[in-house]
Amino acid sequence: MVTEEPKIGVGVLTDRRQVRGRFNGPFRLENGQSVDGAFSAHAEGGRVTVADSRGRAFAGPGMLRFVHGEASTFTLAGVRIGIGFHWEREQEQTFQGDLALMAREGGNMTAVNEIALEDYLESVIASEMSATAPLELLRAHAVMSRSWIASMLGRKGKPAQPVSRRPGERIAWYGREEHDGFDVCADDHCQRYQGIGVIASGNVREAVRSTRGIFLVYGGDICDARYHKACGGLTENFENVWEEIPVPYLSSVSDAALPFPPVRTEEEARQWICRSPESHCNTSDTGLLQQILPAFDRETADFFRWRVVYTRDALEAILREKTGLDFGILHHLTPLERGPSGRIVRLKIEGSKESLVVGKELEIRRCLSRSHLYSSAFVVSRECDPSGLPVRFVLEGAGWGHGVGLCQIGAAVMAVRGAAAEDILKHYFRGAALRRCY
Repeated sequence: MVTEEPKIGVGVLTDRRQVRGRFNGPFRLENGQSVDGAFSAHAEGGRVTVADSRGRAFAGPGMLRFVHGEASTFTLAGVRIGIGFHWEREQEQTFQGDLALMAREGGNMTAVNEIALEDYLESVIASEMSATAPLELLRAHAVMSRSWIASMLGRKGKPAQPVSRRPGERIAWYGREEHDGFDVCADDHCQRYQGIGVIASGNVREAVRSTRGIFLVYGGDICDARYHKACGGLTENFENVWEEIPVPYLSSVSDAALPFPPVRTEEEARQWICRSPESHCNTSDTGLLQQILPAFDRETADFFRWRVVYTRDALEAILREKTGLDFGILHHLTPLERGPSGRIVRLKIEGSKESLVVGKELEIRRCLSRSHLYSSAFVVSRECDPSGLPVRFVLEGAGWGHGVGLCQIGAAVMAVRGAAAEDILKHYFRGAALRRCY
């Protein structure tokens, strides 16, 4: 259990040939040299070299660490966000804390922001949601994000579960793989962390300050508090997305005041996904979404219920690219197992040359899209020519993300309607309690 505020390393840029940025105020090297202004850095032969705007060069073996002065920040160019997703792009971002530039293999570099946990959280909650979101949502998110990273740090060094590769199957789940040289990355793989530019509201700092040192706990342990953007009406069980180990506080709940029955059959899945039940995350209120979501998330307007249409040829090409297999003529996409939210856990892909069972949730989403499907909660319809050969596949889906834990849009709507942070957390993490640990 955590007893004092930790300092963490956040990998902001990884595997770059060059790092460019700016020191906004004085920073100093460990040998006492002071630097400020624009800089560029590269690595060669295991040494890091930094050149500043005055033509000075600073070099060292393995890593250079720049310690911030009072109120100093640093800016990095070309920071990628949404890596691998449909909203991927580059930004210039500014950060608090220290900067470590590390040499990697092959002349690459990694830029790591070393920062105290509570300062880190201010950026996280304003990157995951909007700084203008209701205070109670931001407070709930601060507790949840603080809990997740503390739980993750407690698991460091434990081996990952093996991936199932039985003949004719490709079943994989994607945990938080260990990062080399830092604790967490700055993107959706861990938690979004986009610097201080997103902290545009006093509510952000108040949310972190007022919940300082408070964690979600269950059975004496800090909760592995997972979250996603929109569940689609029902959240999912942990074991259907990651390890085959049920986690009581990460079990399916209804994103509504009254419970929905779990999805158990294919007919129930079709009925559930092809209607629009009243739930917290079922909102198209543009004013509300503008208040609670970052601008690039608002580009995804059809998150509660969505539809994707592929020609057979297009889907065959995607499957070849993503699986490395030539299925020939694609005949069927058949769900074999679903979780209670309707998310597919195992999907059978049948073609004239190959058949393959894929899972779990994220592997299915990756196999059927150039980036990722919004979720694996979908039903499939085929449109065939007179000979019975499929010409189009229509996927009708529900939700955005893996569906486990807290539904961010649902939680935001609960906050807008007057729910307190503790009520929001206890709704999504059943049986968990709040505890101040420092």
